[in-house]
Amino acid sequence: MDGKPNSAFARDVASHLHPQTNFRLHEQAGPMIAAKGDGIYVVDSEGNRFLEGMAGLWCASLGFSNERLADAAYRQLRQLPYQQTFAHRSNEPVIDLAEMLLAKAPSPMSKVMFQASGSEAVDTAIKLVWYYNAALGRPEKRKIISRMRSYHGTTVAAASLTGLANMHRGFGIPMDGFIHVTCPHFYREGLAGETEEQFSSRLAEELEQTILREGPETIGAFFAEPVMGTGGVVTPPSGYFEKVQAILKKYDILLVADEVICGFGRTGHYWGCDAFGLKPDMLTCAKGLSASYFPISAVMISDPVYQALADQTALFGGFGHGYTYGGHPVGAAVALEALRIYDEIDIVGHVRNVAPRLQEGLRQFADHPLVGEVRGIGLMGALELVADKTTRKTFAPDVKAAARLSDALRARGVLLRALGDTLVCAPPLIIDNDGIDIILSTLKASLDEVHGQIGKERAAA
Repeated sequence: MDGKPNSAFARDVASHLHPQTNFRLHEQAGPMIAAKGDGIYVVDSEGNRFLEGMAGLWCASLGFSNERLADAAYRQLRQLPYQQTFAHRSNEPVIDLAEMLLAKAPSPMSKVMFQASGSEAVDTAIKLVWYYNAALGRPEKRKIISRMRSYHGTTVAAASLTGLANMHRGFGIPMDGFIHVTCPHFYREGLAGETEEQFSSRLAEELEQTILREGPETIGAFFAEPVMGTGGVVTPPSGYFEKVQAILKKYDILLVADEVICGFGRTGHYWGCDAFGLKPDMLTCAKGLSASYFPISAVMISDPVYQALADQTALFGGFGHGYTYGGHPVGAAVALEALRIYDEIDIVGHVRNVAPRLQEGLRQFADHPLVGEVRGIGLMGALELVADKTTRKTFAPDVKAAARLSDALRARGVLLRALGDTLVCAPPLIIDNDGIDIILSTLKASLDEVHGQIGKERAAA
C-alpha cells in the first residue's frame, strides 16, 4: 500500500466502499485512481496511460474528453440546474429527449419515463409490469422470467431478475416471483450433435413448459438483453428470439428489452433489438444514452401499456412511483447532445466499419491454447478461457486465468475486464482501427504470457 498517509490511495482505502469488490483484498491492493481522460484513454494518478478497452463499464461511448458534452452540461447547469418532473412539472430538455427517443425506438413506443441509472430503469419496468396487469384486472400476473447469466442491475428487484449467483449470495435474493431459464449460450449449453436452431427450439420449449408449470395467468413479463453483456457477451443462437417471441405472444406475456448495454450502436445497430428482431413492449436504456457523461436512464413503453397505466392513474388519482433525479434537466441536455453527435458522426456506420477488424482480430485467438470460444458482435467481444480445449473444462477458481490475463493487459497499458473465466472487450465506440490494433497486439502478448505462467505451474505441480 502507498505509504503516504494523506495520499488519495490511502484515503480511498480508509474511507471508500467499492461495489463489486473484495473489501479485504482492497485493504491490501487499493485502487487504481483515474485522474483524467483523453479520447479512448484514461490516465491514472501516477501518470500511466491506459487504452480503456471497456469504455468504463460498457458506457463511455464517445470517449473521455468530448467538449460538446461538457459544454452541454455547463450550459444547462447555468440555465436550470435542477427541476423535478413530479405532478405536472417538466423542462424543455426532457421533452426534447423523450421525443427523440420515441422517434428512434426499434418498435412503436408511446411514452418515456426517466431515471438516473440502468438498475432504476429495470426496477421501474418491473413495477410497470405489475401495475399494468393489475390495471387489466389480473394482479396475479406478476411473475417475471429472465435467463441464467443475465445482468439487469443491482437494486433488489433488478438483482433478483439478474441470473448471476454472485449478485445473490449473502443478500437472500432472488425474491419470490423471479424465474430463470437456461442461458442461450450454445457453446456451454448446447447438446452434442445439436444445431443452433435445435438448441433455440429446445430453449423455447423450456420457456413454454416453464410458463405452463407456473401458470400463464401468473407470468407478467420476460426480460432479455439482446446480447448478454456482463454474462460474458453471449449472443443469441439462430432463431432464438423469433421462437421466444412467438411463445410470449401466445400466452399474453410482455417482452421487456434491456438495452442498457446494447443500445446506441454497441452492436453495430442503433438498438440490439434491431440486430436480432426484437419487438418489445417496453425498453430500458442507459449508459450510452448520455455516453455516461451524466447519470440518466429511460424506460420506453408501448401505447397499449400506456393506456392501461393511464386508466389506472385516473382511478387512483395519481401514479405512486418516481425518482428525485428522474428527468434531470442536465442529464437530459447531455443525452440530447450525445444523440445528436451519434447522428452527426453516424455512430452506427462507424461501428460497422471498424467492428470487423475487432471481431476478426479476436477470432484469430480461437486456436490459442487458452481460448475455448471467441464470440461477439459490433464493438463487444469475449474470449472464454479453458483449461482443456477438447473437453471445454474450466479452470479451477484459484487459477484466476482471466483475471491474470486482465492484469497482464493492464501492465501493457490496456484495460479489459475479467468476468469469471471470460475476458470481455467493449471499447468506446469512437475507437479507430489503430486503437483496435493496439488492443489485439497487446492481447496476443498477454495471452502468451499467461499461458507460459500456467504451463510452468502445471509442470511444477
